[in-house]
Amino acid sequence: MIEPIIEGTYKFDGVAAKLGYNLNKMCFSFNEESCREEFRQDEAAYCDKFKLNPAQKEAILKRDIIALLRNGGSIYYLAKFAGTLGLNVQDVGGIMTGQTTEEFQAYLDSQGVGKTNG
Repeated sequence: MIEPIIEGTYKFDGVAAKLGYNLNKMCFSFNEESCREEFRQDEAAYCDKFKLNPAQKEAILKRDIIALLRNGGSIYYLAKFAGTLGLNVQDVGGIMTGQTTEEFQAYLDSQGVGKTNG
């Protein structure tokens, strides 16, 4: 498991890439609709097909994005997993911060994120 250097951040380096190789490979497979459908039919079997370690498999099945980051998940590939679940960036942001999607969006709005000046 990767420990955060700064609380709430997870460095994706060579160690993380090696740890997360199978996880990220599985998430990359979600580019194909047939793979997304196979995952939906039997999530556990799909994790086994890619030889995820027990912590990664549990995190996938529990939708635990933070645990996936701690276990070598690249946010780029995890976005493909989130998309397979029908989640958008605000949904994932809420999950990662312990907020609802609406609370997270309100926070972004309060910070002027995504708003244009003009």
